[in-house]
Amino acid sequence: MAFRPLHDRVLLRRLEGEEKTKGGIIIPDTAKEKPQEGEVVAVGPGARDEAGRINALDVRAGDRVLFGKWSGTEIKVDGQDLLILKESDILGVIAA
Repeated sequence: MAFRPLHDRVLLRRLEGEEKTKGGIIIPDTAKEKPQEGEVVAVGPGARDEAGRINALDVRAGDRVLFGKWSGTEIKVDGQDLLILKESDILGVIAA
């Protein structure tokens, strides 16, 4: 992939939501919500502070993260549906 986020932006791939409820009921595509969990594909170098120094991001490529429901901008790169958002829109990293 030839895409690199700038500054404090993060490129994510949404992880697929559950197909069934805990009770075994299959959820149709029209009733599914967009998942709020994703895998980090790429990160920018970081934001600059007032002194001009770059503050590195806390997330890395490969991290599984949770983000806000309406966060980011959906884009399509090399036929893949991806999401680009600021690091501040990420709620947390899921420990494996």
